[in-house]
Amino acid sequence: MNIVMLTNTYLPHVGGVARSVAAFAAEYRRRGHRVRVVAPEFENQSADETDVVRIPAIQHFNGSDFAAPLPVSGLLSEELDAFQPDIVHAHHPYLLGMTAMRIARYRALPLVFTHHTLYEQYTHYVPADSPAFRRFVIELATRYANLCDQVFAPSESIATLLSERGVETPITVVPTGVEVAHFAQGDGAGFRRMLGIPEDAFVVGHLGRLAPEKNLGFLAQAVARFLAAEPRARFLLVGTGPSESAIRAVFDREGLGDRLQLAGILQPPELADAYHAMDVFAFASKSETQGMVLTEAMAAGVPVVVLDAPGVREVVRDRRNGRLLRDETAEAFSAALQWLANLPQEKLRQVSQDALATADGFSMARTADKALACYQALREKSFVTRSQEQERWEQVLRLIEAEWEIIKETAQAAVTALNEPETSGRPLP
Repeated sequence: MNIVMLTNTYLPHVGGVARSVAAFAAEYRRRGHRVRVVAPEFENQSADETDVVRIPAIQHFNGSDFAAPLPVSGLLSEELDAFQPDIVHAHHPYLLGMTAMRIARYRALPLVFTHHTLYEQYTHYVPADSPAFRRFVIELATRYANLCDQVFAPSESIATLLSERGVETPITVVPTGVEVAHFAQGDGAGFRRMLGIPEDAFVVGHLGRLAPEKNLGFLAQAVARFLAAEPRARFLLVGTGPSESAIRAVFDREGLGDRLQLAGILQPPELADAYHAMDVFAFASKSETQGMVLTEAMAAGVPVVVLDAPGVREVVRDRRNGRLLRDETAEAFSAALQWLANLPQEKLRQVSQDALATADGFSMARTADKALACYQALREKSFVTRSQEQERWEQVLRLIEAEWEIIKETAQAAVTALNEPETSGRPLP
């Protein structure tokens, strides 16, 4: 198959969507499919990347580390004429998501949408943030999903939520798979030496975008509380983002700045080393749609401590492959870290084995199988033969229809958001 993916974030951006698109694209190519990724320009992007079409974009939109792609009307026509896609896959409902809809409608192709993100958790990046705007983005994503042929939900929790919000398009749960073999091997001891972490230290780790929506203020306080009670413990933080200085401030204020290890952005070979340098992976975000970094940590045999949340509860089994906490206090989180630190070696090995088994259930091979089966079913359902003249006329009509649907659904989403009470757009449990 020829698959075109359109995403508003892509490498080298640090984030789950970018990594998900890259992982699926790599797996599809390994199986002999052709994949073209359409994504915004980002600073420090690779100069020799292949099968990626970059769209001009505004960098650091509203002071964030996101790039906002500019309108691309007509820019992709020649590229897609040559590529001849069979499937159009949108990874966002806006910006390049709208472009994906135009492409799919114009070319009479199946449109797949992965609902990666709880968009209402990210409206603080937009100057117009308000309760009404948060209701608007929920409504817009729901209406966009209903204009697609297939929706992928990264977890059962999100699939249930989308149905409750009114998505009627078929929904299939397709998490981002983990490359189990890649993360199973890593030089944790060498990574510790590189950062000056003692060999006998108990290392609490975290990896991801360091941003406010990730609940990192809570995480920093909880881990600092644990470090204060456990002299041999260190905190290893992998990634960058706007919350980095606030995390530093917490540890400096507690007199623990010398036990905070900041590794910055790491490339894939180093990520496995970083995971293997950890004794436990700590995660407090409640804005996720799946536990992608959790399954990566587990593939390295690292147990996790997390707050109960959608996308997380599908992965973590309390006291088996880590700790799943419903008590959202720094005291409870610190105590869970202490529980792991105090486990006898035999019990710790069993927890690590359970983590490995969990990761295997989320392997990229399994998740790619599900996605490709959906693609193939959509292709078979939509295949028709038309004369060339008829096809050209229908392309024009479909493009007009797509533009009208985009305008109509965006307007209706805005009206609904403004008219509904602030309690609408039910938050996730």
